[in-house]
Order: sequence, then C-alpha cells, then structure tokens
Amino acid sequence: MKFIRKFDIDIIRLKEEKHAFHFEVDEAFMDHFENLKEVIHSADIGVDVLLDKRINLIEADFKLEGTVRLTCDRSLEEFDHPLSVSHKIVYKYGQEEKEINDEIFLITKDTQVINVAQLIYEFILLSIPAKKIHPDHLIDEDEVDENDGWIVYEAGEENGEEDNSKAEQNPFWEALKNIKNNE
Repeated sequence: MKFIRKFDIDIIRLKEEKHAFHFEVDEAFMDHFENLKEVIHSADIGVDVLLDKRINLIEADFKLEGTVRLTCDRSLEEFDHPLSVSHKIVYKYGQEEKEINDEIFLITKDTQVINVAQLIYEFILLSIPAKKIHPDHLIDEDEVDENDGWIVYEAGEENGEEDNSKAEQNPFWEALKNIKNNE
C-alpha cells in the first residue's frame, strides 16, 4: 500500500491555480498491477500531470511518454514499443464520490487526496495496440500483394459439365444436390 501512495496528489492544500506533478512508471508499478505484467514485460514511462484547480472543478491533463516492452504476436520476440499518450480527466465537486464516465469523476469538497495510479494503469493498457508486431516484421504497403492473406479457391472448370461429372462420382455431392433440388 505504501507504493500506491506515491501516486497521491494532495488536492486539499492546493491553491486555485495550475500545478505540475511528475510520476515514474517502472518495475514497482508493474509489480503492483499484476495484470499489466501479462501484457507488458517492462516499462519506462514518465507521467506528467498538469492540474488546473478551480472553484468548482479540477482539470487534470495527463501526458505519458516512454517505452513498454511487448512480445510480438508473429515472432514471439520482445521489442520496445514507444508510448505517447495524452488524456484529460475532470474532477467535479458534488455530494458524493463516483465516476460519471471515463473522463468525469465526482469528488466532494472534503476529498483530500486523489490517487492517479489506477488512471495511469488504464491509460497504459488502452495505448497498447491490439496487434503487437515487431517493427522489423512490418511490411511496407507497396510490397503487399493484393491477394495476400486471402485463400483463393476455385470450385472447378468454367463450364458446368466438368462440375456435374465430379458431383456424380461423389455420393456426398449427389445427396447435397438432391437436398437443394427438394427446396
């Protein structure tokens, strides 16, 4: 629990102006969020948070810059993937603490601290591509054949006579043909 406190921002003592905070995502962060280790092997990310405290709300601009170590889906080789993410979160004052949507949170006037560790974790996970391809294995679009990735199947000759003779030789095709004709 001590580790997570590193990501606390003491908002009750902040004046109504802009404030900058810096956090580091490293092995300790990865160890705390075990699910992150399933996707990312290591991370070296700097997180800058710019808080703009106002009378009725707090705007938090997150900027994440760094690299994460991923496994290529094709070759299973590890590689460093650059990460550059920006998100904006709004904390509005209300009667109770709750999440309105992904970008707006309600906090009370008595809320002393906001912890940004969970948000940083989610921003990192959302920035990981669904298809993780090692940069050395990327193909230029000029080199891609138009049929690349497609299976081409030709059912038979252009004239129907050849298809009919093959169908007559195979009893399964004949049975399917009878079902089709009964409809």
